[in-house]
Amino acid sequence: MTKLTVISAAAATPEDRPFRARHLIGGTFRDSADGAVIERRSPAHGLLVSTAAEGGRAEVSEAVAVARAAFDAGDWSRRDGKARAALLLRVADLIERDLDRIARIETLESGKPISQARDEVAGAADLWRYAASLARTMHGESHNTLGPDILGVVLKEPVGVVSVITPWNFPFLIVSQKLPFALAAGCTAVVKPSELTPSSTVMLGELLIEAGLPDGVVNIVLGHGDPVGMAMTEDARVDMVTFTGSTGVGKAITAAASGTLKKVSLELGGKNPQVVFPDADLDAAADAIAFGVYFNAGECCNSSSRVIVHEDVAEALIEKVVALSRAVPFGDPLDPATKVGAIISPEHQDQIDAHVQDAVAGGAWLRLGGAGLPVPGLSGQFYQPTILSEVRPEMAIARAEVFGPVLAVLRFSNFEEAVALANDASYGLSAGVWSESVHTCLDFARRAEAGTVWTNTWMDGFPEMPFGGMKESGQGRELGRYGLEEFLEAKTVTMRIGRGSRAPWVQGSAPL
Repeated sequence: MTKLTVISAAAATPEDRPFRARHLIGGTFRDSADGAVIERRSPAHGLLVSTAAEGGRAEVSEAVAVARAAFDAGDWSRRDGKARAALLLRVADLIERDLDRIARIETLESGKPISQARDEVAGAADLWRYAASLARTMHGESHNTLGPDILGVVLKEPVGVVSVITPWNFPFLIVSQKLPFALAAGCTAVVKPSELTPSSTVMLGELLIEAGLPDGVVNIVLGHGDPVGMAMTEDARVDMVTFTGSTGVGKAITAAASGTLKKVSLELGGKNPQVVFPDADLDAAADAIAFGVYFNAGECCNSSSRVIVHEDVAEALIEKVVALSRAVPFGDPLDPATKVGAIISPEHQDQIDAHVQDAVAGGAWLRLGGAGLPVPGLSGQFYQPTILSEVRPEMAIARAEVFGPVLAVLRFSNFEEAVALANDASYGLSAGVWSESVHTCLDFARRAEAGTVWTNTWMDGFPEMPFGGMKESGQGRELGRYGLEEFLEAKTVTMRIGRGSRAPWVQGSAPL
């Protein structure tokens, strides 16, 4: 653990009163009927930060009924795009007004650095504004070449009631990658945040009410994936489920939704490679690798947890990444200087460490880290920046999603081997390539089995650009116009123009 950059507990300890998170059903915040609650303690500070109502199937059933009634009534689903956009823009303004409040509860519940939480909330406001632009520009198609007496029209209509299930690692950002697009399309929704990070989603519910969203259009049910998430998936009154989380849970949701054949959109796990060719800018690549693996403590579906580097520059790159890793500030997430905060739970920290120890036992070389990280003045769980080299493709550390600050380094000797290693995974979320040759970058980008490919950068994202995965990283897309299309159904309207233009099917028929 020597020579790491550790930020001790901030002088000001979190003294906030615990946030009280309640269900939002039909425009009213309420506790669970049985009074059950879930307490959340800060993974960094160990203090109680929120108390959330613990819902069950009864709360889900009521919320779905309300969302169904609101959709069928048409107050939102048939509202014009200008009015929908105006409300989404008001929500964006309110998010920015309450940015510090939302970011602080995210930091306390998730353990992520406060500076990162602020950036995420600001980015979420931008997503609501972009979705507002889509609400005003949504359109279908017309076909005027089907014959002189036929006009074809393709209408785009909201899919209906949507169950929105979000994870703990980016709770406010990810709900904002889904919900405003569903609302822009005219859908109504039932939202379930993770039981580990419920509060920022409830705060969003408060802002939706303040912005004037009609009662019942968005409902929030708090609780565990089973029973709440499963009930939201199985209910026949729900038309679509959109979920972000682990691949295992995504498969369970697909199976549960099959009973009603509802639409399912999934953003799941990743084992994302950054491939570094010998002509790459190694300093820029090393910095992006450090960012990619330590951002959000590696608890990120886009984490670049695999580096595939040409054998001629492998040692030089590893040395640069190790040096940068020692300089990355780990520690108290309430300190603005911190870049890497706490691990979400003790159980998850144990899982991260088990992956690392298994890799070392299997022959990987531990170049840095490989253990928990004591932070002076804090009682929570932290993990050291960890780098493993001499990793073989068949090792679990090269294939499994660790979801922690752990980097696995593999080597290649030629372009074909690099592509094969990059694609040798059950996941296909994102990939990166580093080379000064545009030909190398474009050839790799076209052959990589990933929903997003970054060239000479990592994790740059924009509301206009679609995001999603191939293979076991999911199905469907978020963001961009594609993100709106997920919440729309296409309806064909074929119109015959002019009386008597349709030739009779039964020739010579006479009226009875």
